Amino acid sequence: MRLQLKGVWGRLAAFAGALFAAGHARGAVLPEERVDAMYHYYNGGGTEVDGPALLVRKNFAEKASVYASYYADAISGASIDVLTSASPYKETRQEYTLGADYLYRNTTMGVSATTSDERDYQASNVGLTVAHEIFDDLTTVSLGYSVGHDTVGKTGTSFSEPLNRHQYQLGVSQVFTKTFVMSVNYDATLEDGYLNSPYRAARLQGLLVPEVYPRTRDSYAITIRGIKGLLDDNGRVYGSVQVGYRAFWDTWQIKADTLEVSYAARYWSRWTFEPHYRYYKQSAASFYSDNFQTPMTFMARDKELSTFTGNTIGVKATYDLGHIGLGFTRSAVTIAADLLLFDYKDFTDARTGEPYSFNATVLQLYFSGWF
Repeated sequence: MRLQLKGVWGRLAAFAGALFAAGHARGAVLPEERVDAMYHYYNGGGTEVDGPALLVRKNFAEKASVYASYYADAISGASIDVLTSASPYKETRQEYTLGADYLYRNTTMGVSATTSDERDYQASNVGLTVAHEIFDDLTTVSLGYSVGHDTVGKTGTSFSEPLNRHQYQLGVSQVFTKTFVMSVNYDATLEDGYLNSPYRAARLQGLLVPEVYPRTRDSYAITIRGIKGLLDDNGRVYGSVQVGYRAFWDTWQIKADTLEVSYAARYWSRWTFEPHYRYYKQSAASFYSDNFQTPMTFMARDKELSTFTGNTIGVKATYDLGHIGLGFTRSAVTIAADLLLFDYKDFTDARTGEPYSFNATVLQLYFSGWF
C-alpha cells in the first residue's frame, strides 16, 4: 500500500525525519547521546496514520556514536484514490534503523541500514556519509550515498515487482559570522523498476484502465538554506530565523518549488516556540491526465503527479524539564501541530466533478532525554 500512499509517507517524513533519521554525518562533532520517544498522528484526505517512534544514541570514547531507531505506522481509511479505483484498507508498517558515526580529526564518517515491512511492500536501504571541515572549521563539505532495494506487492495476489534506488548527496555549509550560517545541498535520485501502484487506475474517456509508468526515473534537487541568530541587548543569542528554498526537477517533466520560513525563540527561561510556514508548488508529469482521450504508452492518474500547491502552517513548543534524574543530565517535552492545505488543479474529485482539495493535520508529542 506504500506506493498508493506515497504522498502521505512524504508528508510524515517531512515532520518526523529530522528527529528519527539521525544518520547523517554532521561535521567534526559527534551527535549528543540521547533518547527520543514519540507518538505521531496524521489525519487528512480520508486517511489516518498514527504510531510510535523511538531513537536511542550512545557515544564511545568521543570517537564513535551508534544509534538505533524504530518507527511504526498504523494506516487506515479511504482516500480519493481508493474511492475511484480500490477498496478501503488497513495496514501496518514497521521500520528499523541501525547506524554508526566515527570521528577522525576533522572528518565524520557515517553508515546506516534501514528495513521496513508491510504486507505488500518490503524495503531495505544502506547509506554512507562523510563530512569534512576545512578553512578553520568554518566550512563543511559533505558527501552521501545510499542504495535501496524494495519489493512491491499486491495484497491477496502473487504480484511482486522490484524497485531499486540510488541516491547521491553533495553539500556545503559555511559559517559567515557568529550568527549566520548558510548551506547548499544537491541531491540526485536514480530509480528503476516498478514505480507505480498496483492498486490505482487511470481514466480513458471515463473508463478505468490500468496505469502504466516508465520503468526509470531520475530526480534532482538543489536546496539553499540560511540561519540567522538573533541577539538580545546583552549580545546573547535568544532565537533564530531560518529561510530555505528547494528546486526539484525530474525526467518525468515534473518541476517543483518549495519555500520554507521558520522562527525559533526561547521564552520564560524554559519554553521554546518554533512557528513555521512551508509553500509547495508542482507541475504535472508528462504522462499524467485526469481523463485520457486517446491511449498512450504511459498513463497515470496519481494526484501526486498532477499540478497542485500545498501550504503548511505549524508550530512546535518545547518545555525544558531540566534534570529529572533517571540517568538523564537534561530532558524536554515537545508538542508539534501542523495544518496542511492542498489544492489540485487538474485532478477531479469523482464525488463532485470539481478540482480536488483537502486539508490534513499532523500532531507529534515526544520526550527527549540527554545522557
